[in-house]
Amino acid sequence: MTAPAPIAAARGLCSCHVCQLVSRRVEGTPVAHCPRCGARLHFRKPGSVQRCWALIIASYILYIPANALVMMETGSLITYRKDTIVSGVVHLWKTGSWMIAVIVFIASVAIPLLKLFSLTLLLISVQRRSTWNPRQRTRLFRLVEAVGRWSMLDIYVVTLLAALVQLGSMATVKAGPAAVAFGAVVVLTMFATMEFDPRLIWDPLQKEEFHD
Repeated sequence: MTAPAPIAAARGLCSCHVCQLVSRRVEGTPVAHCPRCGARLHFRKPGSVQRCWALIIASYILYIPANALVMMETGSLITYRKDTIVSGVVHLWKTGSWMIAVIVFIASVAIPLLKLFSLTLLLISVQRRSTWNPRQRTRLFRLVEAVGRWSMLDIYVVTLLAALVQLGSMATVKAGPAAVAFGAVVVLTMFATMEFDPRLIWDPLQKEEFHD
């Protein structure tokens, strides 16, 4: 088994989190700044794990009202409905809109929950300094980053329906209180993904530790 290649921080190199310029910084120096944009340089994001945990816990808490409260209210002269995300998916399925039901379920229920579970797994593995499959965990992080922007499909659907239906005078569609909680979950998970430092995944493979 070949020894792992030395990381950039072991050579005194760190990337600016603002302009991405790679600069040389001597380990142990109190303060160093990027020569291009002037931002403070760090070998690793300070407090990355703590901030990421705070955002993830808040997301878990808000995920409950996002799925339990009313997401969309639809009304006409004959009927009036209040639907949560799940009841809306069931209604779409029963009325024959199977493809839309599947898309809404995946984007609004499955993906946010999988993002939370994935980030939780990454945080636990980093805190335990696990050396288990760092390449696969890095790919998992990249996947979480890639799918994050599609998690607000439910909000887009409600907005589109409201705009289309209210063009007429016989029906109305409006977002319910769950839309606020759901939007907050999406935003918080996006911030959590931004706060997580994937370089921490590879640090346990090295003898040196870099926390700044």
